[in-house]
Amino acid sequence: MSIETEEFGVTKSGDQVTRYILTNHNGMKVAFLDLGAVVQSIMVTDKEGKLEDVVLGYDTVAGYEVNVPSFGAPVGRCANRISDGKFVLNGKTYTLDQNDDTNCLHGGYKRYNHCMYQVECIPGEISDSIAFSRLSPDGEQGFPGNLSLTITYTWNDANELMIEYQAICDEDTVLNLTNHSYFNIGPGGHAGENVLKQEVKIAADQYNPIGDKRLPTGEFVPVAGTMMDFTDFHPIGDHIGADDPEAGTLSGYDHNYVLKEHQPGEVIKAAAIRDPRNGRVLEVYTDMPGVQFYIAKELVEAGGKEGVTYGNYGGACFESQNFPNGINQEQFPAPVLQAGVEYESTTVYRFSIEE
Repeated sequence: MSIETEEFGVTKSGDQVTRYILTNHNGMKVAFLDLGAVVQSIMVTDKEGKLEDVVLGYDTVAGYEVNVPSFGAPVGRCANRISDGKFVLNGKTYTLDQNDDTNCLHGGYKRYNHCMYQVECIPGEISDSIAFSRLSPDGEQGFPGNLSLTITYTWNDANELMIEYQAICDEDTVLNLTNHSYFNIGPGGHAGENVLKQEVKIAADQYNPIGDKRLPTGEFVPVAGTMMDFTDFHPIGDHIGADDPEAGTLSGYDHNYVLKEHQPGEVIKAAAIRDPRNGRVLEVYTDMPGVQFYIAKELVEAGGKEGVTYGNYGGACFESQNFPNGINQEQFPAPVLQAGVEYESTTVYRFSIEE
């Protein structure tokens, strides 16, 4: 195992950005930036031994300073959507940015991936870790309380990228953390064709339908017999353009899947994506109750890595999370972190090859 560092560039405000590269004994690599604590690249082989980068992103600081799609980004304080950009906590109304129609999406305009982080490198024999930390001050993004946050990435010889979130706040607050990496494990990796031929399986018998403004309606609907069913592997694009009684004409996936019931803190296999053409497999494990499956149906982003322009359906996201708009939906578990209570959560991305 090894940890290397290199200068990546300078922000508009003059901060030097460093790239941290972790390499395991298989020669596979992951890289992160202290700008945003983003996952900047993941280099894994296919069944022919070809090493390719399988996450979308940028080669420049300027790209990550904007990063509208949130490529590789840790998302907080509250991932996903909050209706009308407001919520009530302990009898007080908090007003947030309305950056997605009238919703607050992924924390608003000042996102966690636009901030600089303190870094600790933790080398080991069978795994290396990088811990990114920052203080989100009271009132940042409109949320209450001073939140101390640490995101620890660990890369090991099993080709597993583990993400551990730890946080504590001095007031009751809303907290829903996730990672927003866009994966393309097909031939060519991030620079390849869209993900519609890749096959997905999700460990969920129910999902939350969405209505106006992509907000969940609050219902729990069985996936069986619908176009939302990924209980067995099938190509992502199988049902695109088809009519579904719940989803209408299906143009893409941007839905929360309700994972099978598990104990608090128990890490379960939530989803997997594979590409039979090159044998790559990505499995997703989490202790969260839901996973947002998103396939970027409206993605048009120029200036990607290697000069690539990322297009519609250019990547697949598996965002482990509490349910969207949970603070405003009585039917959903409320994503409230109480003052002085330590928050911990884990997500694992495991890469392998299927012959």
